[in-house]
Amino acid sequence: MSEAKTLPSGPQPDVKYPIQVIYCGNCSLPIEYCEYHPEYEKCKQWLERNLPNEFEKFVKLSADVSEEDATEEKKRQKRGGKGIVKARKKEDGPKQVCLSRAPRGKKKSVTVVTGLSTFNIDLKVASKFFGTRFACGSSVTGDDEIVIQGDVKDDLFDIIPEKWPEIDEDSIEDLGDLKR
Repeated sequence: MSEAKTLPSGPQPDVKYPIQVIYCGNCSLPIEYCEYHPEYEKCKQWLERNLPNEFEKFVKLSADVSEEDATEEKKRQKRGGKGIVKARKKEDGPKQVCLSRAPRGKKKSVTVVTGLSTFNIDLKVASKFFGTRFACGSSVTGDDEIVIQGDVKDDLFDIIPEKWPEIDEDSIEDLGDLKR
Protein backbone atom coordinates (compact mmCIF):
# COMPACT_ATOMS: atom_id res chain seq x y z
CA MET A 1 0.00 0.00 0.00
CA SER A 2 1.04 3.59 -0.44
CA GLU A 3 2.17 5.77 2.41
CA ALA A 4 -0.76 6.54 4.68
CA LYS A 5 -0.96 9.72 6.68
CA THR A 6 -0.57 9.01 10.35
CA LEU A 7 -1.60 11.22 13.18
CA PRO A 8 1.35 12.71 15.01
CA SER A 9 1.81 11.48 18.54
CA GLY A 10 2.67 13.67 21.47
CA PRO A 11 2.01 17.35 22.05
CA GLN A 12 1.21 19.53 19.06
CA PRO A 13 3.32 22.68 18.64
CA ASP A 14 0.35 24.97 17.81
CA VAL A 15 -1.90 23.80 20.71
CA LYS A 16 -1.81 25.38 24.14
CA TYR A 17 -1.74 22.82 26.97
CA PRO A 18 -3.55 21.98 29.21
CA ILE A 19 -6.58 22.09 26.93
CA GLN A 20 -9.44 23.99 28.52
CA VAL A 21 -12.95 22.87 27.64
CA ILE A 22 -15.70 25.47 27.95
CA TYR A 23 -19.03 24.07 29.10
CA CYS A 24 -22.45 25.55 28.44
CA GLY A 25 -24.36 26.79 31.48
CA ASN A 26 -27.70 25.74 29.96
CA CYS A 27 -27.15 22.15 28.82
CA SER A 28 -23.80 21.39 30.59
CA LEU A 29 -22.28 20.07 27.37
CA PRO A 30 -19.11 21.45 25.79
CA ILE A 31 -20.19 24.44 23.73
CA GLU A 32 -19.24 22.64 20.50
CA TYR A 33 -22.03 20.12 21.18
CA CYS A 34 -24.81 22.56 22.15
CA GLU A 35 -26.27 22.32 18.65
CA TYR A 36 -27.26 18.70 19.36
CA HIS A 37 -29.20 19.64 22.50
CA PRO A 38 -33.00 20.02 22.12
CA GLU A 39 -32.91 23.52 23.65
CA TYR A 40 -30.27 24.90 21.29
CA GLU A 41 -31.86 28.36 21.19
CA LYS A 42 -31.54 28.71 24.97
CA CYS A 43 -27.91 27.61 24.71
CA LYS A 44 -27.25 30.34 22.12
CA GLN A 45 -28.85 32.95 24.40
CA TRP A 46 -26.71 31.81 27.33
CA LEU A 47 -23.59 31.87 25.17
CA GLU A 48 -24.38 35.38 23.91
CA ARG A 49 -24.84 36.70 27.46
CA ASN A 50 -21.91 34.97 29.17
CA LEU A 51 -19.30 34.34 26.45
CA PRO A 52 -19.73 36.91 23.68
CA ASN A 53 -16.37 36.08 22.01
CA GLU A 54 -17.25 32.40 21.68
CA PHE A 55 -20.73 33.36 20.49
CA GLU A 56 -19.26 35.38 17.59
CA LYS A 57 -17.27 32.31 16.49
CA PHE A 58 -20.44 30.22 16.58
CA VAL A 59 -22.42 32.76 14.57
CA LYS A 60 -19.77 32.71 11.84
CA LEU A 61 -19.81 28.91 11.73
CA SER A 62 -23.60 28.61 11.75
CA ALA A 63 -23.99 31.21 8.98
CA ASP A 64 -22.27 28.75 6.61
CA VAL A 65 -25.05 26.19 7.06
CA SER A 66 -27.55 26.38 4.21
CA GLU A 67 -31.33 26.58 4.61
CA GLU A 68 -31.77 23.08 3.17
CA ASP A 69 -29.83 21.61 6.08
CA ALA A 70 -31.99 23.56 8.53
CA THR A 71 -35.24 22.13 7.13
CA GLU A 72 -33.77 18.64 7.12
CA GLU A 73 -32.74 19.12 10.76
CA LYS A 74 -36.33 19.90 11.74
CA LYS A 75 -37.67 16.77 10.04
CA ARG A 76 -35.48 14.24 11.80
CA GLN A 77 -35.96 13.09 15.34
CA LYS A 78 -33.76 14.83 17.90
CA ARG A 79 -33.31 12.14 20.56
CA GLY A 80 -33.54 8.36 20.83
CA GLY A 81 -36.62 6.26 21.29
CA LYS A 82 -39.67 5.78 19.17
CA GLY A 83 -41.48 8.85 17.93
CA ILE A 84 -44.59 9.41 20.00
CA VAL A 85 -47.71 9.29 17.89
CA LYS A 86 -50.45 11.28 19.55
CA ALA A 87 -54.07 10.61 18.76
CA ARG A 88 -55.51 13.09 16.34
CA LYS A 89 -58.59 14.84 17.60
CA LYS A 90 -61.58 14.47 15.34
CA GLU A 91 -63.29 17.83 15.37
CA ASP A 92 -65.61 17.42 12.40
CA GLY A 93 -67.11 14.08 13.49
CA PRO A 94 -69.82 13.62 16.12
CA LYS A 95 -68.75 13.39 19.74
CA GLN A 96 -69.62 9.84 20.63
CA VAL A 97 -68.04 7.00 22.58
CA CYS A 98 -68.52 3.56 21.04
CA LEU A 99 -68.27 0.35 23.07
CA SER A 100 -68.01 -3.09 21.51
CA ARG A 101 -67.05 -6.62 22.47
CA ALA A 102 -64.66 -8.66 20.33
CA PRO A 103 -63.94 -12.38 20.74
CA ARG A 104 -60.45 -13.50 21.64
CA GLY A 105 -59.96 -17.22 21.29
CA LYS A 106 -62.78 -19.62 22.20
CA LYS A 107 -64.18 -18.34 25.50
CA LYS A 108 -62.35 -15.09 26.12
CA SER A 109 -63.22 -11.61 24.85
CA VAL A 110 -62.00 -8.02 24.93
CA THR A 111 -63.91 -4.76 25.20
CA VAL A 112 -63.03 -2.07 22.65
CA VAL A 113 -63.63 1.61 23.55
CA THR A 114 -63.39 4.21 20.77
CA GLY A 115 -64.20 7.92 20.61
CA LEU A 116 -62.72 9.12 23.92
CA SER A 117 -60.28 11.44 22.15
CA THR A 118 -63.18 13.45 20.69
CA PHE A 119 -63.84 14.59 24.27
CA ASN A 120 -60.14 15.58 24.72
CA ILE A 121 -59.48 12.70 27.13
CA ASP A 122 -55.93 11.37 27.34
CA LEU A 123 -56.15 7.78 26.14
CA LYS A 124 -53.13 6.62 28.12
CA VAL A 125 -54.62 7.91 31.38
CA ALA A 126 -58.01 6.39 30.54
CA SER A 127 -56.39 3.04 29.75
CA LYS A 128 -54.56 3.07 33.08
CA PHE A 129 -57.82 3.93 34.87
CA PHE A 130 -59.71 1.05 33.20
CA GLY A 131 -56.91 -1.41 33.97
CA THR A 132 -56.85 -0.54 37.67
CA ARG A 133 -60.64 -0.30 37.97
CA PHE A 134 -61.32 -3.71 36.43
CA ALA A 135 -58.06 -5.39 37.58
CA CYS A 136 -57.21 -6.44 34.04
CA GLY A 137 -54.94 -5.53 31.14
CA SER A 138 -55.79 -2.42 29.18
CA SER A 139 -53.88 -0.81 26.31
CA VAL A 140 -54.11 1.97 23.75
CA THR A 141 -54.12 0.60 20.21
CA GLY A 142 -54.41 2.74 17.11
CA ASP A 143 -55.47 6.37 16.89
CA ASP A 144 -58.53 6.38 19.12
CA GLU A 145 -58.97 2.89 20.52
CA ILE A 146 -58.56 1.32 23.97
CA VAL A 147 -58.67 -2.45 24.33
CA ILE A 148 -59.68 -3.79 27.76
CA GLN A 149 -59.21 -7.50 28.47
CA GLY A 150 -62.46 -9.11 29.50
CA ASP A 151 -66.14 -8.35 28.92
CA VAL A 152 -66.66 -5.13 30.94
CA LYS A 153 -68.88 -3.36 28.42
CA ASP A 154 -71.93 -3.19 30.72
CA ASP A 155 -69.91 -1.65 33.57
CA LEU A 156 -68.47 1.03 31.28
CA PHE A 157 -71.91 2.61 30.73
CA ASP A 158 -71.88 3.68 34.40
CA ILE A 159 -68.16 4.25 34.96
CA ILE A 160 -67.36 6.53 31.98
CA PRO A 161 -69.92 9.29 32.87
CA GLU A 162 -68.91 8.99 36.53
CA LYS A 163 -65.19 9.51 35.79
CA TRP A 164 -65.64 12.08 32.98
CA PRO A 165 -68.74 14.25 33.55
CA GLU A 166 -68.50 15.85 30.08
CA ILE A 167 -69.59 12.49 28.60
CA ASP A 168 -73.26 11.82 29.26
CA GLU A 169 -74.88 8.40 28.92
CA ASP A 170 -76.64 9.45 25.71
CA SER A 171 -73.32 9.90 23.90
CA ILE A 172 -72.22 6.31 24.65
CA GLU A 173 -73.23 3.84 21.94
CA ASP A 174 -73.22 0.03 22.18
CA LEU A 175 -72.04 -1.55 18.91
CA GLY A 176 -72.58 -5.11 20.17
CA ASP A 177 -70.21 -7.94 19.21
CA LEU A 178 -67.67 -7.15 16.49
CA LYS A 179 -64.70 -8.98 15.00
CA ARG A 180 -61.38 -7.20 15.36
